[in-house]
Amino acid sequence: MTQEAPFRARAEIDLAALRANVRALRARAPRAALMAVVKSDAYGHGMVPCARAALAAGAQWLGTATPEEALALRAAGIGGRVMCWLWTPGGPWREAVEADLDVSVSGMWALREVTRAAEEAGRAARVQLKADTGLGRNGCQPADWAELVAAARAAEQAGTVRITGLWSHFACADEPGHPSIAAQLSVFRDLVAYAEKEGVEPEVRHIANSPAALTLPESHFDLVRTGVAVYGISPSPELGTPADFGLRPVMTLKASVALVKRVPPGHGVSYGHHYVTGGETTLGLVPVGYADGIPRHASGRGPVLVGGEWRRVAGRVAMDQFVVDLGPDRGAVEEGAEAVLFGPGDGGEPTAQDWAEAAGTIAYEIVTRIGPRVPRVHLHEHEQEHEKAGGNGVTGTGTASGD
Repeated sequence: MTQEAPFRARAEIDLAALRANVRALRARAPRAALMAVVKSDAYGHGMVPCARAALAAGAQWLGTATPEEALALRAAGIGGRVMCWLWTPGGPWREAVEADLDVSVSGMWALREVTRAAEEAGRAARVQLKADTGLGRNGCQPADWAELVAAARAAEQAGTVRITGLWSHFACADEPGHPSIAAQLSVFRDLVAYAEKEGVEPEVRHIANSPAALTLPESHFDLVRTGVAVYGISPSPELGTPADFGLRPVMTLKASVALVKRVPPGHGVSYGHHYVTGGETTLGLVPVGYADGIPRHASGRGPVLVGGEWRRVAGRVAMDQFVVDLGPDRGAVEEGAEAVLFGPGDGGEPTAQDWAEAAGTIAYEIVTRIGPRVPRVHLHEHEQEHEKAGGNGVTGTGTASGD
């Protein structure tokens, strides 16, 4: 991409890498359909462009948390199977039914509301029943499963719902060998068997998230739900790096150095003076801060590539900016120089995982928290045909579009 104008900060989103990740994930679960989860603005990457790229690479389903996210996909002209699962009473059930969304039902209140919406809409709702097999969040407890299945079957026989799926979610799939994994699989199989004995004929049965899709083939069933792995991030460092799974990080976060200046020894830097210069040195100001999603917990530790070298955040991350110490010899760093906070890592830059370790969190949070003040620039958006013809779609200048 050619930079056409100065920028404060931007997140470059490599859609060719995303499409390659989807293909790699499909190869990991060849007998199951693949859902690309695009909740939370596609984990901060831009929901609509990422959804289109995932579908172009062979994802058969899209998944969102909220119904509003799923309805936004429909408003953007995206068809096909879309599932949403985080509902509260009074939600947009009728709009979801009319948009032909798959909606998740975890309890009787939700079944009553979606049934009423289907009656008002004059068409059957596509409903997926969620079981709590041990995560302890959303989902129907096994003790209440028979009641929910019976009520859903009655609604199906009345023509107000179509039970399209049975599903659950792992608690510890990112911890290989954790005893809850086998326990949850056993409970899920039992609950699915019960529902099918009662006449449920689901289109899909699914429990596998990104780590399970990568490492637990026995959990793949009919569909795997891949979230963070679509964006080239390992769901757990213990499972392996992105490269170990044939994945490539999709987001690269960059900023322009706003100011370069010499300061004397003993000069405090940023709020609280938690960093004080040990000698005469050069400071560089990077114009992004916690309002842009840069974690304040990474103060003093967050890595940045500036002038071909790794630097660390000097002092506290502020709302709109932070400082790096460029050293006594600042080299070629001038105002406007590029600061790369994270990316795939193959250009010497830090990765989202490096920032996660600096902030004491997970890489999911690092990419998802990048805020709306940082424009997303989508690269390689129109290269699907080149890839199908045999190109890899990752190298080259590509195209860009803001989102």
